[in-house]
Amino acid sequence: MNLPNKLTVARMILIVPFVVCMMLDSQGNGRFAALAIFVIASLTDMLDGYLARKNHLVTNFGKFMDPLADKLLVSAALICLVSLHRIPAWVVIVIISREFAISGFRLIASDNGIVIAAGWWGKCKTVSQMVMIIVLIANLGGTFAVIEQILIWLSLALTVISLIDYIVKNKNVLSMQS
Repeated sequence: MNLPNKLTVARMILIVPFVVCMMLDSQGNGRFAALAIFVIASLTDMLDGYLARKNHLVTNFGKFMDPLADKLLVSAALICLVSLHRIPAWVVIVIISREFAISGFRLIASDNGIVIAAGWWGKCKTVSQMVMIIVLIANLGGTFAVIEQILIWLSLALTVISLIDYIVKNKNVLSMQS
């Protein structure tokens, strides 16, 4: 297994200590530990993609598992944030539903021998969600509450835009199922 793929697996493993820290002590040191873990896990996302492209180490494993690792990390964080009343549940339902829809779409493509890598809108969506989650975990209060709301709405918009873009660009995959 190459280094970018190991980073992807590491990101998935980091979900467990992240959730434990979020749920054990969301107001004190646990929150800051969770924030640090989430930032490290998010950085592995950028690093594994950079290393894979730079060193020509792009693999089918990475094309499938990297987006899955992102979805698992973001979904775990969002679910924790709902339980802490930091983000509305309906927003999280929309975001996670998009992730399930894209995963199903990728499975259909895979059954037809097609591997679909993440697109530009999807990458923007992931970055916006990770930034939003970092700000929500930090829970700085005061004027940051406005920034939190802007980031929630931006992430939600990019989630929907990236879904539409993904379906439009890959609509041929759906026609294969007829």
